[in-house]
Amino acid sequence: NRLIRRIVRDSQFRGKSAADTIAMWDSVQRGERLHIFPFQDNADAIRLQYGGSVKASNARELLGQKDIDGALVGGASLKADDFAAIIKAAVA
Repeated sequence: NRLIRRIVRDSQFRGKSAADTIAMWDSVQRGERLHIFPFQDNADAIRLQYGGSVKASNARELLGQKDIDGALVGGASLKADDFAAIIKAAVA
């Protein structure tokens, strides 16, 4: 049930009580109808890039996940050996 999942998430990550979540549930559903559901069919066509700390040591694991299509590489791109390892992980 979506409401139960929302109650758990709001409790864990937003510090909201179950009563708070239930009180705003109508507003949440209205927002979903306006801003989420109309775009749901296009969601699978969107490519996701991981923009966290991509390093040579974790690139293979991150880029091997089915829902991650690429990565934004920051400081690791300044180190030739690390950047080469990330590129190898991306094409593997």
